[in-house]
Amino acid sequence: MSVLSELQNGSDIRGVAISHEEFRANLTQVEAKEIATGIIAWLRQAKQIKTSPLKIAIGHDSRLSAKEIKDGLIASFLKEDVLVFDAELATTPAMFMATQFSEFGADCGIMITASHLPFYYNGIKLFTKSGGAEHEDIDYILANTTSFDEKESDKGRVEKKEIISLYAEDMVKKIQKETEDKQPLKGFHIVLDAGNGAGGFFAEKVLSELGANTTGSQFLEPDGRFPNHIPNPDNKEAMASIKQAVLANTADLGVIFDTDVDRAAVVDKSGQVINRNSLIAVLAQIVLENEKDQTIVTNSPTSSHLKDFIEDLGGKQVRYLCGYRNVINKAIELNEEGIETPLAIETSGHAAFKENYFLDDGAYVIAKILMLLPKLKKEGKSIGELIEKLKQPAEAQEVRFKISGDNYRVYGNDVIKELADFVDAASGFSVDPENEEGIRVNVSDNYGSGWFLLRMSLHEPLLVLQVENDVVDKNKLVFTKLSEFFTQKGRLNTEKLSAVLGQ
Repeated sequence: MSVLSELQNGSDIRGVAISHEEFRANLTQVEAKEIATGIIAWLRQAKQIKTSPLKIAIGHDSRLSAKEIKDGLIASFLKEDVLVFDAELATTPAMFMATQFSEFGADCGIMITASHLPFYYNGIKLFTKSGGAEHEDIDYILANTTSFDEKESDKGRVEKKEIISLYAEDMVKKIQKETEDKQPLKGFHIVLDAGNGAGGFFAEKVLSELGANTTGSQFLEPDGRFPNHIPNPDNKEAMASIKQAVLANTADLGVIFDTDVDRAAVVDKSGQVINRNSLIAVLAQIVLENEKDQTIVTNSPTSSHLKDFIEDLGGKQVRYLCGYRNVINKAIELNEEGIETPLAIETSGHAAFKENYFLDDGAYVIAKILMLLPKLKKEGKSIGELIEKLKQPAEAQEVRFKISGDNYRVYGNDVIKELADFVDAASGFSVDPENEEGIRVNVSDNYGSGWFLLRMSLHEPLLVLQVENDVVDKNKLVFTKLSEFFTQKGRLNTEKLSAVLGQ
């Protein structure tokens, strides 16, 4: 395996950009120069883009290593017939839109980001006019790099071209059109938490532009050290931070983004956190309000109650593989089969609408909610009230088992198969057939009422066990029973399971 191939992270490129403690940097300007040659090969040969010059737009979030990686990519692109649009601070969805906006007309959009990971990581996301790169595209890029030749003369050129204002203006127009109001948020107090990522623009350029009072918004300034909290809508501390801001400012709504704004979540005026299953439920209500009989694709670890909620709205849920490209591709596939599927969403907050290029766009998620606010106000309702009928589990826990040794994925899948045999022999456990990742099991009788899911981690040598129950203290009985199985597996580290059981 080449050094560059180690940077593959599903449909992205990701690595350590700043050496830190035991982590050695493996995605620096040096690697960026080589990766750029692979990107050119991918665009010219695999994607058969023959335009001259090739137009490539590059943006980045607030990470400390962004400029170094960007400079490496640009230095390599300039050796070819390439017009580089340097968009500087930008967001992931904006860099896709660089391929759609006529003002750019980019053949490729590149976003330098590592989402919510610690400051020493960075990565590269890629888009063409047809959408985001796939796993096989990254394979091609990393397998078709050539050495960077410093002596070769430059053939291309760079043009500074800011994109955030254009992206924000487009978002504002969409909200105004849907609400038929130039300032539909007038009278609303909305606080934004950008987590010191790239999303701070949304307060002034979108919320204020639409009439909202944004007093109390926090961490809007880009800072790649992320000094206040992890910029992650799936993180408890981050959600506690925006909740506190909403309550302290008696705001109508709180909005939080991850670093590169491809994920989002909200908090309603009562302080109710709306992320994960609750966010899926809100968006399901939006897409199913006027047209029933539609399908929503989610990743596998969603609550059983969410399925009931969606079906009560007249829709259908398809639980699919984890990974935002997986759920998006499944939704595209269903649409091609004639099954109307307007939304693909993960519990992490990645959400993509069919009407929005199936782009995972956190700002567009918020736009859909903002479009709803004036109507809810007239009805005397809040966002939280939309999901009052979504039942919440009494207990929800997750345990991760680290797998030692080689060929961890083969071993992990073998463990999943063996668990199926264990489940068959256990009273009160029954396999849920509506599952496409790992093994999902419904629990009943002495084990309460709930479910558990065992699946392989997408990118790490881990088995992930998630357990939910509607009956207090029953999760422990489920874990106790499962410990009979897991403690017999010599390559699994069961310390976290022992901690849950208080051993």
